Amino acid sequence: MKKNRHIVANVQPGSIAEELEITPGDEFLSINGSEIEDVFDYHYLLNDDYIELLVRKPDGEEWELQIEKDYEEDLGVAFENSLMDEYRSCSNRCIFCFIDQMPPGMRDTLYFKDDDSRLSFLQGNYVTLTNMNDHDIDRIIKYHLAPINISFHTTNPELRCRMLNNRFAGDIFPKVKRLWEAGIEMNGQIVLCKGINDGGELERSIRDLSEYLPHLSSVSVVPVGLSRYRENLCHLEAFTREDALEVLGILEKWRTKLYREHGNHFVHPGDEWYILAGLPIPEEEEYDGYPQLENGVGMLRLLEEEIREALETRKPDDRKHRISIATGELAAPFIRKHLDAVREKYPGITGEVYAIRNEFFGPLITVSGLITGQDLKEQLQGRELGERLLIPCNMLRAGENVFLDDLTVEELEKFLGVPIQVVDPAGEDFVRAVTEEKIAIKHRRRQIYEQADCSNCRTT
Repeated sequence: MKKNRHIVANVQPGSIAEELEITPGDEFLSINGSEIEDVFDYHYLLNDDYIELLVRKPDGEEWELQIEKDYEEDLGVAFENSLMDEYRSCSNRCIFCFIDQMPPGMRDTLYFKDDDSRLSFLQGNYVTLTNMNDHDIDRIIKYHLAPINISFHTTNPELRCRMLNNRFAGDIFPKVKRLWEAGIEMNGQIVLCKGINDGGELERSIRDLSEYLPHLSSVSVVPVGLSRYRENLCHLEAFTREDALEVLGILEKWRTKLYREHGNHFVHPGDEWYILAGLPIPEEEEYDGYPQLENGVGMLRLLEEEIREALETRKPDDRKHRISIATGELAAPFIRKHLDAVREKYPGITGEVYAIRNEFFGPLITVSGLITGQDLKEQLQGRELGERLLIPCNMLRAGENVFLDDLTVEELEKFLGVPIQVVDPAGEDFVRAVTEEKIAIKHRRRQIYEQADCSNCRTT
């Protein structure tokens, strides 16, 4: 195993580290005589009121620092590698992997497939467990890292090996059992592929996974995303309305059964199923507190509830301005409905919601998180955009101002000739963005803990 160097990138002013004359370029070697494997070791070893820290200066001199502090007090440093370890890439070749459906010529980070259980805990990524060994499971249990989000897809070992193109992929359930026995909270995911892991295989998966209740507290079922870049890949078909109704029928049967037995609906359909089937989004109580929100399940319901609550606290007035909103085809009807709700209280506000067709990845991709700057340019050029154009933050990479095709927000803003405002996902943020004329316009999505774009996250 490659040994990682933990190099200080910056030191917070007024911190313990600054007082001890720790500077950028210093290397942390050990805490209390224990080597630091990654960020979890670091924080675990740091949680004491007395520590001995071994630091190597850039000239090779080693300092042993004895530090008295509050129990959970941080030293005030950030490292060059925020995970303090190499990021683990995926060793599978899943038949549905969206990274394999990317065109050539894009930035390198978009082709990185993460399969790192630590990122599962830190930012909600889903992992297959195929590259985890006993040591990794031991550390999850030792630090009680939870929740861990697991991509199951099927509980049929032979089918799982075929779907992940990995002959070891069917041997994960002893690991799941260890996590369950240790009381580690887990969430599951099934990416459903038509004619492969649906129907009877879906029923088998739900039946098997429900045995891990209550620590496996939820399983989402989402339809496979199919881009137009699938040459030489496994043949997969898009789901139809009739398919969606059949899937929802299976899921609703199990949701009713498991709620009656456990007080938990357990299995949660992705929002796309209801839209495809032409059915209303379920009420809030159906989502059991939104355990699968990181996977895009219940986002549309939560947004509606948050917008309703935000509007209830506001008083109507005669403010007047015009805005526009660009979003994906999936969310556009809902955003129009929410804009109308805002206008009921503020009739002087006018605006238009533009559903952006995904020409880059193909018409089967309807989520806003996979819209490129080029599609925005071409489809918004010459449109009436008002005084501001609002776009959802998931169009951008975390902490940055670039779309998937590397067009910047500033470049799009200059091309369209209108200020662009990036809106965070909360309903309150939506209401503020629509209603407030004098608002600080930001061009970046807020930073989350990440190394590269999530390889299998949902982007509704």
